[in-house]
Amino acid sequence: MVSTMGRTISLAVALATAVASCLGLAPVAAASGLSVDRSGYRLDIDRAPFRLTVRHGGQVVLRTASPAIDFDGGTVTNVRSSHYSAGNLVLSLGTTDPARTVQLTIGPGEHRLSLAAQVRPPSAGRLGVHYDLASGGHWYGQGETTRGAQDPIAFQPWPLETGQPLDPAFGPAEYYMTEPFWFTSRGSGLYLLGNGVKDVSLGNRHPGVFDLTELAGGELSATILVRDTAREVFQDYVGIAGKPEKSDAPDYQYREPVWNSWAQFYTAVTQQGFLDWARGIHDAGIPAHTFSLDDGWSAHYGDFTFNAKFPDPHGMVDQVHRLGARFGLWVSLWANPDSANYALAASRGWLLKSKADPAKPCTVQWWNGAAGIVDLANPEANAWYQGQLHQLMTDYGVDGFKFDTRFFDESCAPYRPDLSMADYQRLGAQMADGYDLQGVGIRSHWTGAQRNGFVVREIDKEANFAALGVAVRQLLALSTVGYPFVTSDMIGGSDGQHPDRQVLIRWAQAAAATPLMYASTSPVGFDAQTVQYYRDAVRLHERLTPYILRQRDRALATGEPIMKPLFFEDPQDQAAYTITDEWLLGDGLLVAPVLTEGTSRDVHLGHGAWFDVANHRVVRGDLHDYHAGPGTLPLFVRMGTGDTDSLLAALL
Repeated sequence: MVSTMGRTISLAVALATAVASCLGLAPVAAASGLSVDRSGYRLDIDRAPFRLTVRHGGQVVLRTASPAIDFDGGTVTNVRSSHYSAGNLVLSLGTTDPARTVQLTIGPGEHRLSLAAQVRPPSAGRLGVHYDLASGGHWYGQGETTRGAQDPIAFQPWPLETGQPLDPAFGPAEYYMTEPFWFTSRGSGLYLLGNGVKDVSLGNRHPGVFDLTELAGGELSATILVRDTAREVFQDYVGIAGKPEKSDAPDYQYREPVWNSWAQFYTAVTQQGFLDWARGIHDAGIPAHTFSLDDGWSAHYGDFTFNAKFPDPHGMVDQVHRLGARFGLWVSLWANPDSANYALAASRGWLLKSKADPAKPCTVQWWNGAAGIVDLANPEANAWYQGQLHQLMTDYGVDGFKFDTRFFDESCAPYRPDLSMADYQRLGAQMADGYDLQGVGIRSHWTGAQRNGFVVREIDKEANFAALGVAVRQLLALSTVGYPFVTSDMIGGSDGQHPDRQVLIRWAQAAAATPLMYASTSPVGFDAQTVQYYRDAVRLHERLTPYILRQRDRALATGEPIMKPLFFEDPQDQAAYTITDEWLLGDGLLVAPVLTEGTSRDVHLGHGAWFDVANHRVVRGDLHDYHAGPGTLPLFVRMGTGDTDSLLAALL
């Protein structure tokens, strides 16, 4: 047994006698007890009140809040006893409920600690672990964020603690692109294990506290990562989640935009309007590898038949092909009750079942009403659904699809009891991987989805400058949880509005310096100068494509993001941790777009010499009131790297 008479016990107390020599643990005297260094970190455990503190390089990098752990009906108060078992320190924690304790198992490893908390006797209720936000410095990760009524359409703080996000349904089945991973400016990180629904709050439910709550089961498991820099913590998570095994987008989809009809027409799209839009873009000399028909084409949601607005679908596809482009089509797994396919699928058991009554389909709400979801785990349903996709390809010449859907809903029952929400994400990815996703990818997430190598498009955005800023921050958030092949929402936004010319131009310029371009609102409806600026942005992206493809190959080899925050390159630059409107494309190109009205902005360059592309000069240090007229995207090439010459050749 481990003595807990003092205020602080140490990891070494439990492990020193049995495993100090084999694990390399070295007990060190401390005023309040014993501490241990393990691959550069030290964990101290305060007995009463109970608290965990992780130190690295003499600095606190993560600390639990007060209370550190709570559950339905109680909070943890103190360490009652401890023992060593199979290389782990096992603590029995007293609580405010005399009938319950919490068992906390701590496993030391290289640059990481595993934590597994369980309510004893076992409970089916919630269990939360809480951290002091300030102990980690600035926080990043999670992917797309929400806060109450705000969702990722208009909300994406960077760093996270600046916006106090709250996601009460955090899990693999949600439509948002979320990831159970967070990392900090002080080189600590958290990775949550398990596929259950969680409640996640960064300072929202309790000011200054990071609340991680497993909503059912009375258990919570996590891994604490400790490294010298935030970038190294990210790389450790890539080692857990996996790097992309391929890129689902071929080279040409990186080079030219995909054009999707949604923001141009919304559901008012018609065959004639779609073709006029595509011809206008083509005739203006603006590149397009695909013209994709979004929502508004089907007879009913769930059916795969064209409505009366599209009298000759085959002829429409042929005309797109004659423009030298591919044709794409929007589809989902949602089927509304008024569709013929809903009736068929419900009668044959091909929809996800209701938890309350498995004899009935599960009814969920989406942005087009109530619906059922095709159950991809049912082999017959999967084959039936995909058979209809192949029929569209055979009958009309459709080249690929934009899958816009959820694969599961927490209110539904799985096809088999052993299937988790994450399993349905996997099934959705396997299904989508059989089709050309045409550069818009798929919104499939959770630890391990990184391996699929899909392009990841962020959620819809409003058509204004504020939304453009959200889009940039969201691209950084998605890139730094393991998804390197990112694209913003449709250039100009797509949430029921239309952008003005300034928003459209500046959005196109920013998108030009991201991995892929996703377009909808045509500049042809504006003036000739707008068309020219838009075309210039697309041509700039084309010139950057060889460099972007090298970054793609690097991402495939290492998991490294293509689009990354400035502090990944210079972790000592403290100002970089709160820069919200700049990024590095690869390591050699700094992008500082204009994301507001006006023609100037401040630019933070960090250390070293940079070539100012717009003004053909070498600059150092921060630039104030940098002029960037409506046709200018501020770009800066890092001098003295292996990419310097090729970037300058492409940009000058």
